This record gives sequence, C-alpha cells and structure tokens, in this order.
Amino acid sequence: MDHRIKVHVRKYSDRPNFLLQWKDPVTGRLRTLTTNIPQSGGRKARDEAAGLAREYEKKLNEDLIPSNITWERFRTRYEDEHASGLSDGSVAKIGTVMNHVEEILNPTKLQSMTAEAISRFAAGMRKKGLSESTIDGYLGTLEAALNWGVDQGLLPKCPKFPTVQRKKKTKNVPMKGRPITGEEFERMLASTEAVVGPDAAAEWRRFLTALWLGGLRRGEALQLHWDRQDRLHPVFGAHGRPVLRVPGELEKGHTDRLLPLAPEFAMMLMETPGADRKGPVLKLPGISGRTEKRRQESVGKKISEIGEKAGVKVQVHPETGKVKYASAHDLRRAFGERWAALIMPAHLQQLMRHESIETTLRYYVGANAERTADVCWDAYERHVASRVPRQSTASPVAAPHEDEIQQNHQHGTSKTPSRP
Repeated sequence: MDHRIKVHVRKYSDRPNFLLQWKDPVTGRLRTLTTNIPQSGGRKARDEAAGLAREYEKKLNEDLIPSNITWERFRTRYEDEHASGLSDGSVAKIGTVMNHVEEILNPTKLQSMTAEAISRFAAGMRKKGLSESTIDGYLGTLEAALNWGVDQGLLPKCPKFPTVQRKKKTKNVPMKGRPITGEEFERMLASTEAVVGPDAAAEWRRFLTALWLGGLRRGEALQLHWDRQDRLHPVFGAHGRPVLRVPGELEKGHTDRLLPLAPEFAMMLMETPGADRKGPVLKLPGISGRTEKRRQESVGKKISEIGEKAGVKVQVHPETGKVKYASAHDLRRAFGERWAALIMPAHLQQLMRHESIETTLRYYVGANAERTADVCWDAYERHVASRVPRQSTASPVAAPHEDEIQQNHQHGTSKTPSRP
C-alpha cells in the first residue's frame, strides 16, 4: 500500500487563487493551502502552481508530516527555529529536558509522544530522583515544545499531560545548603590552591570573592564581560559607581535591565584599570566544556571540591548521613543574608536579581528570627528607649534603665528586659 501523500492543484470558482490539497494520513482530513497564484494567469500560472505542488509534496513526504517526522528532526527544528531566540537559561533547560526524554523514552518518531509516553516519562524522572517541582517544570517545557509542533502542523494535537502535585516542604525536610560564615569563606580561600593548583589559584580566589561580594550566580559570573554588549557587563555611571546591565536577549522578558551592584563588589571592579577592562571580568583557567551548561557544571564541581577541602559542611542528611559541602550558591546565600539585615526587601530583590519579590521574602527576609530580633532591639535602643517616659506610679516589675538594656545587649545575655 502506497502511504505517500499526493498533492493536487485545485481551482474553485469562489477562490481567486489556485489551491493545493492533500489528505492528511494521520487524521484522514483534507488539508488545503493557498498558492497565492491567480487563476486568471492562464496556462503559465497553472504550470507554476503544479510546480509548487510537486515541491510541497516532496517536502511533506520527506519528514514534515506526523507519520514520518523523526524525533531527532523535530528536536533539531525546535531548537534551531524556536529555542534559538530564547535566553541562554531557557535554551539550556530545553536541552536538559530533551536529553531526559531521549534517555528515558528513546523516541524514534515524534508521533510516539503519546499521553502514555508522557506518563512513562514522568515516572522515569521520579525513578532518577528528580523532585516533583523539577518534574513539573520539565513537563511544562516539553508541553510547550509539543504545542509548537502542533502549530507547525507536525502533530495533530498535543497529548494530555499528567498533573504533578508538588509536595509541600515540612520542617523535617532539610534545605539544600545554608549561608556560610566569614570564617568558613576564609578557609575556602586558603584551600583553593590545593584543589586548582598554584598557577590557577589567584584567578579562582578572585572568582570566589566575586560570588561572596557580589552575590552572583555561577552563570552570571561566567557571562560577566567588560566589553560585550550581548553579555552581562558593568556600566560606569556619572559618579563612577558601576551598575549591572543585563541584555534583553538573556532575559525572559526580552527587556534590557540596569541593576545595582553591592558597593564592595563595585569597588572590586573599579580596582581594574580602564585600559585592562577587556574580555571576561572573571577568567578561570582549566575550565572544560564547549557549552555554557557544561562550563557551569565544571565550575560548580570545582567549587564544591574547594568547600570539601576546607571542611565547610552545609548539610548532613538526617537519614542517609550524606554530607553536602559548600557550593557556589552557598556563597550567594551568605551574600543575601548579610544584605537582608541592611536594606529593604524591594531593594534586596534588585540586588539579588530575583524575578519575584516572593523569592526574596521567602528565602532572605524573616528567615532568621534571631537576626530580626537583634535588628529590632538595636532600633529600640537607638530611637525608642531614650524617649519613653518612666511610669510615675509603682508597677509590679520595675522598667529597666536604658543602660541595662545596652549592657545586656553588649554581653549577649539572654535575659529579656521587662516591658516598661
């Protein structure tokens, strides 16, 4: 039986142009496409429409119909025609999802991506140990790709995707890391040479310092350039204080943004003479990986090795006893915790480059009750206690003198002064 598609030239009295028609082998429906060639053009126009029909028939029968297109061809088209216009982070995520699909399902045809296959894909990701939140995000990325395939006429419809119920975090679920202390950071700097060698140690210490002072993510630090407009780069304003320019092509909103830099990190950048501000701001010798994602993974692994060499433990799993050592993100966590005590949440959101204020509030504002209490007591001692009038009548418990509050605070006593 011949499964090839036959494309015919049609002429209708109620249409000004020749039409191409063929039967879709998957749906069985008649498909129609206008040629934009006027019927009034005579024999020459008819021959031109026939030539167009032959070209389109060949194109359909090669691989651009649901019954024939391979998964490999679909992935190539999606990444070249659609994903290439997205941010580097989105492109990396799409590549990760596609790799998981091929590892778990190993599809040969695009048409094999059915609801049953999607369900097996979700189950396979759980078996690999991915979190429900990650699975939900990966399914969304795959669904967007298949919907693109529908829009391109490569799939008759998008298969049904399962609903993932994200598990709520409980108090017994440990965080993946924690903010490291200044003493722990110094230990990491001291251990750097033992991990990367004496020749590369200086550049790696500078990279770690940038994460510590600037709160940069790994990818942001690797993309930071002095003079490339298509990458993150510092912009020096009228007062010489640099801000960070994030080009629109790297943002989901495709809008250029200027964001503040922490003063300590800004001063670190200003130490570089103007004549030397060329190329990457942070150079790392010995980093392998042709793609951005591979380079980030290589950097992350090396920083974790430095954390382990320094003995900086940020998590011990309560059940398995597995130890997690300081990573690049733990340096960022420390940056966020330091600045959370100094500036308002809206300003901290910009400094951390969070897309949502909810992220800032969830992880860095109000997360440390003792730190918040210290801030409250400091404010009380500076602005309130000296102006509160003493009660003239006797009270069951005498109000403490302001000197007593200050003395208790300086000595770190746990005694809580009574209310006046």
